[in-house]
Amino acid sequence: MIAEIGRNWAGNLAFTAERLVSPANVDEVRLALAAASRARAVGTRHSFNTIADTPGLLLSTARLTDAPVIDETARTVTVGAGVRYGELGRELEAAGWALANLASLPHISVAGAIATGTHGSGDGVRSLAAAVAGLEFVTAAGEVVTLRRGDADFDGAVVSLGALGIVTRVTLDIEPSFHVAQHVFEQLPLQNALENLDAVTGAAYSVSLFTTWRDPDTIDMAWLKRRADAATGVPATLLGARPATIARHPLPGLPGDICTTQLGEAGAWIDRLPHFRLDFTPSNGDELQTEYLVPRDRAVEALRHVRELSAQIAPLLLVNEIRTVAADELWLSPAYRQDVVGLHFTWQSRQAEVERLLVDLEQRLLPLAARPHWGKLFMADAVALREAYPRLDDFRALADRYDPQHVFRNRFLDAVFGDEG
Repeated sequence: MIAEIGRNWAGNLAFTAERLVSPANVDEVRLALAAASRARAVGTRHSFNTIADTPGLLLSTARLTDAPVIDETARTVTVGAGVRYGELGRELEAAGWALANLASLPHISVAGAIATGTHGSGDGVRSLAAAVAGLEFVTAAGEVVTLRRGDADFDGAVVSLGALGIVTRVTLDIEPSFHVAQHVFEQLPLQNALENLDAVTGAAYSVSLFTTWRDPDTIDMAWLKRRADAATGVPATLLGARPATIARHPLPGLPGDICTTQLGEAGAWIDRLPHFRLDFTPSNGDELQTEYLVPRDRAVEALRHVRELSAQIAPLLLVNEIRTVAADELWLSPAYRQDVVGLHFTWQSRQAEVERLLVDLEQRLLPLAARPHWGKLFMADAVALREAYPRLDDFRALADRYDPQHVFRNRFLDAVFGDEG
């Protein structure tokens, strides 16, 4: 009988590892791997599928929290893999520095976020992984590998799905600190958004649209995060949407006080770019998440498909968030060589029903070159993933080179590579 190591953040997955260890440094990682025939890393457990599961050894990065080391000349910070973005952000802000963008949650770990291609929002802002300037990982053979931007393997190794080794340190690009003011607009007519999508997503440094699809002709909210040093201000109205007069939560009916400050009050980037505050637990309870990132020029078509399925989507949905991500060169990034629009679905915890719906949703979105987010629920098989991610075969060869004994392989990776069954 395999002991239960615990569950992921959402509670929909019980890890099946035989053993869990929490190394505090590279030497302890090497020692743990020396006796492992199968191993995976786990961070803050914010994945919704089996990407971090293993029948062998689970290595938590929770104690790999080396204090940030700032290189002001290079404009980088090097940090332990297990550090959460919110904690890193506070230390950077205290030193007068910033990251270009953050995800909705500041609670996620650096290594876990970059390994799965997690992102924030902004027409001109790339994913969190694209900010990586260097990384250190330990292979199953105990070799400590350091790769920097420009190295031959770098673009393949950043969004790694945990397939190369245990990431221990990450170096990120930074920039001088900046302030952001957050404004929320309500009841944006869907047709106005579709006809003027570039104007909507370009209305601020970072823009997120939220809707429940209960009214299929209305986007419930648009959250605009404007840099204080921007050349233009926030509009008085947004294509028919009205400014909110009280703080809002992305989910209808929930209080806005656990969210970052709104109503145009400027504050440090770390206190505005995430949607939720680090000192609050943002979840509304059990939930599931899915995301598909579609090429920018197919986004309107994709949103029309979602609207057509709104009667099936709305009963299972908590909220749908729509964001933009700028292109990068990372092989398994959802934004590899194309600007994308992310369609992020937060579902009720009804997994069997959600998965049945995802089959229909993917039949509409995958032909538009949609790329599933690696850490969320999706149904796409290896054939579909190979079409969506053109460097997947190159990545497999890279993984085989760094992990020839397949110590870091698991059912998730077998399915991605088409080796399942």
